[in-house]
Order: sequence, then C-alpha cells, then structure tokens
Amino acid sequence: MPPPSATTAPVPVEERRPSLAESYRTVTVPLGKGRFWGKIGAFAGPGYMVAVGYMDPGNWATDIAGGSAFGYTLLSVILISNIMAMILQSLSAKLGIVTGLDLAQACRAHYGRVVNFSLWVLCELAIIACDLAEVLGTAIALQLLFGMPLVAGVCLTAFDVMLILALQRFGFRKLEAFIVALLVVIAGCFAFELAIAQPSIAAIADGLIPRAEIITNPAMLYIAIGILGATVMPHNLYLHSSIVQTRAFDQDEAGKRDAVRHATIDSTVALFLALFINASILILAAAAFHVNGRTDVAEIDQAYRLLSPTLGAGAASVVFAVALLASGQNSTITGTLAGQIVAEGFLNLKLPLWLRRSVTRLLAIVPAVIVVALYGGQGATQLLVLSQVVLSLQLPFAIVPLVRFTGDAKQMGVFANPLWLKLAAWTIAAVVIVLNVKLLIGFFFG
Repeated sequence: MPPPSATTAPVPVEERRPSLAESYRTVTVPLGKGRFWGKIGAFAGPGYMVAVGYMDPGNWATDIAGGSAFGYTLLSVILISNIMAMILQSLSAKLGIVTGLDLAQACRAHYGRVVNFSLWVLCELAIIACDLAEVLGTAIALQLLFGMPLVAGVCLTAFDVMLILALQRFGFRKLEAFIVALLVVIAGCFAFELAIAQPSIAAIADGLIPRAEIITNPAMLYIAIGILGATVMPHNLYLHSSIVQTRAFDQDEAGKRDAVRHATIDSTVALFLALFINASILILAAAAFHVNGRTDVAEIDQAYRLLSPTLGAGAASVVFAVALLASGQNSTITGTLAGQIVAEGFLNLKLPLWLRRSVTRLLAIVPAVIVVALYGGQGATQLLVLSQVVLSLQLPFAIVPLVRFTGDAKQMGVFANPLWLKLAAWTIAAVVIVLNVKLLIGFFFG
C-alpha cells in the first residue's frame, strides 16, 4: 500500500479536468433550505450504481455455497460486510464532494509517479477481474436460459459495448434509471423465489446474530472470508467518488455539507437493497438446499438445475437465471465507468469510451474463452472464483488511501473524519485487509 512518504505537491488546478467531464454537474439539485425530498430525489442514483458491485455474479457463488453448506448462519457475515461497505462508500462520496477529486485524482495529486503508476496497474487488474466475473456470469445466464454454449455466450458479451454507448448518449440520469430498473428486476426475482421457498423467519433472525462458530470452524471461516472479499469492491470506491460530482450542488461549506448528507442517505439506502439481494441468495440456498440435506451445492448452474425440482415450481430456475443475467448486465455498465475514471484520474488520460471499453472487455473475453473451451462449466466457476481473489488483492490499495485522505484535515478541512470515524474506518480497513490476506493464503496454499 502507498507509503506516507510517497507524497508530492498537489496537481496544479489548471492541469485538472473534472471527473467524468461529459457528465460533471449535469444533474440539477434544488437549492436552498426546506427542499429535503427534492434533494433526496436529485441525489438518488449514484448509490444504486455503486450497489451493483455488491451483488455482481462474483457474489453469487459464495452466497450459494454458504447457504447450502451452513444454512442461515453466515447471514451475519453478509450484514457486517454491508455495514462496512456503507461506511467506506460514505467516505468515498465525501471525498468527491468536498475536494472535487475522485479517488484516482486524489492519489495522483498526493503520491509520486511510481506509486501512482503502480496503483493504476493494480486497479486496472481489478477492473479486468471484475469484468471477467461479469462476462462469465452473463455467459452462464445465457446458457441456462437459452442453451447457448458458454464460449458463444462469452463472445456475445463483446456487444455490451454498444449498449453502454447507446445509454450514455441519453444522459447520466437515464443511465442511472436503467441501472435502477435492472436492480428492481433482480429484487423482484428474489422476492418471488423467497415467496416460493418460504424460509423460516425465526431462522433468518437467528442467522443475523454473529456466532463464534464462524471463526472456529475452518470451512465456515473460509466461506465467510469469501463473502467479505466478494462484497467490498475496490473499483466502487473510485466510482462513487466520481459520480457524486454529477450533481450541481452549492460549492460553499453549507452546500457541501448538505450534499454529503444526501449522498450518504442515497448510498446507505441503496446498499440496504444490496443487502436484501445478497441475503436472499444465501437464504434461498439455505431454504431450498440445506434444509433438504443438499449441503454440497456450490455452483451457479448446479443451483439452477436443482431449484425447480426442489421447490416444486417450474419457474423458480428460470427466474433465478433472469436475475443472474440482469446482474451481469448491470455490473458491466458500472465497470465501464470505473475504468474510465481510473484511466483519466491516475494518468490524466482521455480515451474514447468505445476504445476504453473494447480493450477492457477484450482482456476479459480472451482468458474466459480459453478456459471455457478447455474446461467447460467447471473451469468457468473456478475462473469466477479467481477473479474475486484478484479483486481481494487490490482492495487494500483502494481502502488505505481513501481512509487516509478523508481523515486529513489539510485536504478535507472541517469535513475531515472525526476521531470516532477515523477509528472505525481504520478498524474496517484492518479487518478487511487481514481477512483478505487470510483468504489469499488459503487460496494459494490450501
């Protein structure tokens, strides 16, 4: 992670370009006091785009495995992970609103060239890994729904570039609306699944209480760490610090304080939706598989095949696959924006969006095609898990600068994190880093 000594003078103002310049301050915010609900509506959107990363296809395998093997016990891990995410995303939004810099720009302004280049490379690897998960998730969904071969499904995802370019032509607000619409589809799908599965409410409530067994049981601990590693996404911290700047809020202290408050409400509410969806995946696996003695279900396609016969509803498997397809498409859009933000922020590099997206998607498609062609569905699942490990590797390099910058009074002024929030943020950073290191050790050394 970046050493404290690797700082330089901030980038001169004349060299800075607004983050996501084509969308910067394009969303009108009602001005003045007494406009609470109007401002809530104006700020609603970025949090939902961020929430997409907390329910992407990379989360599905860990949630399914956890629910199948251990029932409702690991619900507490999903709850704790989301609380950590809420705090980190609120800090990300505050950084963008107060400083006018996204996290990548802030790193460029305060670290030397070598550190910045290293951070950029690591972040690009994380975005490619995230894109890989989206490619595989979409391909698996297409196979489950339409019988399309995995290789063909992976290749078809190349055309996502056209979808994103078309959406962005209609403005940032329309892009947010599309994201929210897909989130509603995903939430509706799981509400339907839970209504059929009829899980035990008492068991769900009991599962939300943390238990020592999660730490003492090595198998349970490993899946718990996997859930955490798949929940907190590094590229989301860069993304959120940028897209909050699409709002045209007042630039004085009162305006920024107001913006921080409403942006925090937006991201917190959106992450509660992500909590519902992630918890629903685990609850569904617990109610459909664990309760019926199927503790071995750990793969997405396996869960798809077993859902309908287990629950006695023919639509259960189809609805499950529709939610997976929507999840993959949603994650594709936010991954594209994160890639643009990172390239422009770290390198001050402006690339045509179609080129930026095409290169990232190609780097994800090539290994996916090779692995799927050689090893089939099992290889796709293993590659999906590997993509989450790569994301875990990058996580500390995003969290530590974020916590450091938002706690620095020289950068944040009166908005610097108070002592209690500094302690909470550094504790979260330490917990995430330690658990992800343990996950990586377990992955590489068994």
